[in-house]
Amino acid sequence: MDAALGPPPAMAEKRDELTPMMAQYHDLCATYDDAIVLFQVGDFYETFCGAAETTARLLELTLTSREDSTGEYPMTGIPVDSAASYIESLLEAGFRVAIADQIEEPGESAGVVERAVTRVITPGTITEDELLSADDNNFVAALTAGDGQIGLALLDVSTGDFFVTSASNRDRIADEISRFRPTEAILGPDAPSSLPPDSCMVTPFDESAFALETATDVLTSYFGSPESLVSSDVEIRACGALLTYAEYVRGGVDVTESDSDTETENDTGSERTRLEYLTRLRRYDPREYLLLDAVAVRSLELFESRTVRGQGGATLIGVLDETASALGGRRLRDWLRRPLLDADRIEARLDAVDELTHDPRRRDSIQESMRAVYDLERLIGRISRERANARDLRSLHDTLAVVPDVRDALEGVEAEALQTILEALDPLEDVRECIERSIVADPSHEITEGGIIADGYDDRLDELRATKRDGKQWIDALEARERERTGVSSLKVGHNSVHGYYIEVTNPNLDAVPEEYQRRQTLKRAERFVTPELKSREDEIVGATHRADEREYDLFCTVRKTVAGEVERVQDLADALAALDALCSLATVAAEREYCKPAILERDRSDDGSHLEIEAGRHPVVERTQSSFVPNDAAFDSETRLSIITGPNMSGKSTYMRQVAQIALLAQMGSFVPAERVRLTPFDRIFTRVGASDDIAGGRSTFMIEMEELSTVLREADEGSLVLLDEVGRGTSTTDGLAIAQAITEYIHDEIGAIALFATHHHPLTELAGDLEAAEAFQFEATDVDGEIDFNHTLKRGTADGSYGVEVATAAGVPEPVLERSRELAEIAVDDEQTEGGNDGDRINNAQSARARMSSDGGDDPTDVAAELRALDLAHLTPVEALTELDRLKRLLEE
Repeated sequence: MDAALGPPPAMAEKRDELTPMMAQYHDLCATYDDAIVLFQVGDFYETFCGAAETTARLLELTLTSREDSTGEYPMTGIPVDSAASYIESLLEAGFRVAIADQIEEPGESAGVVERAVTRVITPGTITEDELLSADDNNFVAALTAGDGQIGLALLDVSTGDFFVTSASNRDRIADEISRFRPTEAILGPDAPSSLPPDSCMVTPFDESAFALETATDVLTSYFGSPESLVSSDVEIRACGALLTYAEYVRGGVDVTESDSDTETENDTGSERTRLEYLTRLRRYDPREYLLLDAVAVRSLELFESRTVRGQGGATLIGVLDETASALGGRRLRDWLRRPLLDADRIEARLDAVDELTHDPRRRDSIQESMRAVYDLERLIGRISRERANARDLRSLHDTLAVVPDVRDALEGVEAEALQTILEALDPLEDVRECIERSIVADPSHEITEGGIIADGYDDRLDELRATKRDGKQWIDALEARERERTGVSSLKVGHNSVHGYYIEVTNPNLDAVPEEYQRRQTLKRAERFVTPELKSREDEIVGATHRADEREYDLFCTVRKTVAGEVERVQDLADALAALDALCSLATVAAEREYCKPAILERDRSDDGSHLEIEAGRHPVVERTQSSFVPNDAAFDSETRLSIITGPNMSGKSTYMRQVAQIALLAQMGSFVPAERVRLTPFDRIFTRVGASDDIAGGRSTFMIEMEELSTVLREADEGSLVLLDEVGRGTSTTDGLAIAQAITEYIHDEIGAIALFATHHHPLTELAGDLEAAEAFQFEATDVDGEIDFNHTLKRGTADGSYGVEVATAAGVPEPVLERSRELAEIAVDDEQTEGGNDGDRINNAQSARARMSSDGGDDPTDVAAELRALDLAHLTPVEALTELDRLKRLLEE
């Protein structure tokens, strides 16, 4: 076990001799032995022993010590008021953090102040706004397995979003994990441990929480009979365990009853802390949405850019996100993460975007109102968890205040989706009026120090405030009265936190002090006094202030509880506002970027193939980062399913393929698209094999990863899929690469029937366009002008005449001697090809034979490499392959 976790051994040896406070710390560490315990001592969270040394090192804090009768222990403190940033650092370092707060005031207890873990902060269960991304969800997952099924539950503890699904195919569950990107996971006893990615923390949790009976009871306590919500036992177990874990991290373990003398697993049998804001569970089938695996999400740059140089951060969500609220930002990401399959649902969303696109005044009015909308989902979550302050309630009030304006802006809408939103926009007038009457407009951040409840809301509070006010008015007048009575013009009445109210008289005037003055404090140049009447008034003020603060706190808690009782209404309103904001965002982009409304076609049941027609399509991300962009068409149906695309490096092949996929994806999420005209049947899945990557630590080469990704495509693609393949087979020899590429092309055409775009430098593959009835060859042309290549980025039918690798190497700044030699070698290779003919395989075999002959007899001249060069087709090699070969020849010449 890490030295920072669990009960410190130095304390465990002397447990019975520890001071009460240190014993508290030891016992909490024993109960929460999987987390660093931050132990509140006044204004600081303290850690001791190994945890102190770890936090001091990670957080760059001073390591001090604390001594008691059993010895001296290392100690590191974190200020309570600025703990969030330190906690974030601990989470990033891979630790969980248990917050042990003081749960009573120091003066209220005769002995040691009681402390308890009020929450456990883990990567997947963060609720603190400072640690969360406003426009994205933060999910924790639970995985279970049984009866040939894998169950997956996902919960955002901060918003209450709760999903569950299951599948027999583990790859399908892996795709869902990559879709939702949970930051933490708990695994049932039989769940595959390899499913969570490296970026997801796997947290050990009590296996009993995954038992069917236990999980059923927990799930029933929240949502009623599980049979009406989920479809299998693995889903029940995943949901029940995840709810138990969520309760645990929100302080659900009764630490006062735990056995401190024994190490235990995370206790699921202790007193539960019900999460009242978890009011809905959504069961879904992955097949209801366009499937995007991790490779496709990464290749299409939906949320993260793959760019190393240049336009870093350019992503599809970055193009689409013109939302005015955190609610809308998260909803837009969810739509992009889960594009639709049902044509009617897509059309309904498109109709709403269409109406908002063509009504800019209505759209602008809605977005102006939405800018005043706070994050209702997280607000009501904090309110329900009793962690909201008075400012949170006012934020809810201010959001409810703009709902009537949003309703007015939507009056007269025709799109069905907008009408549904209008009906769901409940202004919650009763809740807003309750907050308006009870909470002041600008309340204090603290809820125990007064200044939060409005005047006139509570008679008893008003009386206490009047007593406090009258007392202060009497004291304010006391100075003038005493100056007149004593004749001391410099006499002052003041107050400090140590001695309370006092009358101060300078030393030269002490003879004028009345007999009833009682000395309270001696200063260098003055004396401070108190009178019996001043003391009585002070007691009245202090007592009234204390009782008023307590009354305010009690009233606030009552108001907060009342508001929490309307959690479902607030969540329904948040859902409607989120959808409206996301629709306005899509409409804004469509209007500003001249997108068109795609036509969604029903799949012809007599012909299960897909249809995709794009006129003048543009790449939505690239066109935003470039001064100009050349649009291109695409046309696929049951008779033309496969495009074999050739062209020089840098001509736009990869950009074109991604643009086709992104246009299809945008259409299916209900967005307008960057084109003049688009018609398509919804795809059920998009596969991509684009770009190079490796996994050195995992022992997998670039070519191995390429083959694994291709294996997934060939196993799981069907006639309803869209497949993008870029440069297949380049990680091995030309002969093997060409053979693999051709076999894959034929298999996709003959056996799968998917719409596919295949970009390649294997020019012999273009001959397949004449052999395969549903294939066509396309090219991106380029012109070589005085050694400089000119790209026009226009897609045309036919085959490119070369890859222009040497020209691209020129543009990349390769030294001129290498470039000159490259041109000479390329000319020799072209002349040889024209005189000898032969295919790529023949040329490679010839090259291998020439190399073997030279190595066996040494050749007539060590510098004569003509035979080997004539056998190479340098014009058709990629730049990397060409430069590698040139480097080898250069070294041979130097020898």
